[in-house]
Amino acid sequence: MFDKFLYALTRPLLFALDAETAHNVTLPALKRAAGLGLLRAINKPKADPRTVMGIVFPNPVGLAAGLDKEGAYLDALAELGFGSLEVGTVTPRAQGGNPKPRIFRLPQAHAIINRMGFNNGGVDALVANVRASKFYQDREGVLGLNIGKNADTPIERAAEDYVHCLQKVYPYASYVTVNISSPNTKNLRQLQGASALDALLLQLKGAQARLAEQHQRYVPLALKIAPDIDAEQVKNIAAALMRHKIDAVIASNTTLSRGGVEGLPHATQEGGLSGAPVLELSNQVIRQLKAELGQALPIIGVGGIMSGQDARAKFDAGAQLVQLYTGLIYTGPALVRECADALACP
Repeated sequence: MFDKFLYALTRPLLFALDAETAHNVTLPALKRAAGLGLLRAINKPKADPRTVMGIVFPNPVGLAAGLDKEGAYLDALAELGFGSLEVGTVTPRAQGGNPKPRIFRLPQAHAIINRMGFNNGGVDALVANVRASKFYQDREGVLGLNIGKNADTPIERAAEDYVHCLQKVYPYASYVTVNISSPNTKNLRQLQGASALDALLLQLKGAQARLAEQHQRYVPLALKIAPDIDAEQVKNIAAALMRHKIDAVIASNTTLSRGGVEGLPHATQEGGLSGAPVLELSNQVIRQLKAELGQALPIIGVGGIMSGQDARAKFDAGAQLVQLYTGLIYTGPALVRECADALACP
C-alpha cells in the first residue's frame, strides 16, 4: 500500500523531532499535500455506512478528538478516509495549555503521555475554522465537536463553560462530545461523580432542547469518560446517561495508570497515557458499559487501537463505532483502512 510505504519512510524523520514539534509540522504538511491532490493516492475504506445516534456514518472508523483541536485541518484529514472527524477539545476562551514539554513518546510500548491541558484558540476560532472548511460547507461528512471548560473556571461553574460552548458549536456539529475525562485539567474528572454529573447533564440537556427548537435540528450529545473508573462508577455513569437520555458514550480517554510502561523512559511523566497499554483498560469499561446499557444508547470505542484486530476487539466488547489517534502516530493513515476492513459488515 502506497500510504503505508510512504509513512514508513516519513516516520523516522518525524520521530527525530520533539513530539509536539512533529505534531505541529505534520498537520500543515498534510494540509499542503491535500491542496496539491497528493492524498488521493491513499487507499481509503470502501463505503460501509452505519447509523448511530440517528446519524449515517460512511464507515465506522473515526478520528478521535485531540489531533485537530481547532478544526483547522478538516479538509486534509477528511482525505484520509475516516467515517467521522471529531475535533477539539475546545474551551470558551483561548488558553495556552500546560507548560512545555508536554508530549512524550514511549515507542517501546507504542504509547504516548501527554499533558497538553486543552490548549486551543477558543470556541469562536474553532467555529470560524469549521465554517471556512469545504468539509463543513459541502455537508458530506460527520463532524463531532468536542467541548470542555477553561482551566481557570472553578469546577462548580464548569457547566456554564460547557453550555456556552454547546451554544456556539451547535449549528455546525453533527454531534457534540462533552469531555469530562481529561486528566490534564485540574479537578475535571470530579464531574464524573454522581451528583456533579447529574447536575451537568441536566443543564446540558436543557440547553440541547432549547437549541433544537431554535435551530429546528436535533444535535446528539455524547459523553466522553475515563478508563480509570471502577465497576460501581461505570454503573452510576450508565444510569445517569440513561436517566438524562444522553445520545452516546465515548470510552475512553487517556489513563493515569502506568501499567505496561513501567521502567520505560518518560514513564514517570505526569499526564494521560494513550496507545497500546490502554487497549484492555478501555475495553473493560466498554464491556461494563454494555452490560449496564444494553441497547439503550451506543458506545464509541477509543483507546489503544493499533491494528484492525484491536478495532474488532472494541466491537466485540460492545462498541458500535471506533476512533483512532495514537495508533495513527505509530502506524500512519493506512490504519484507517485496516480497521475499516476488520469491521466491515459480512
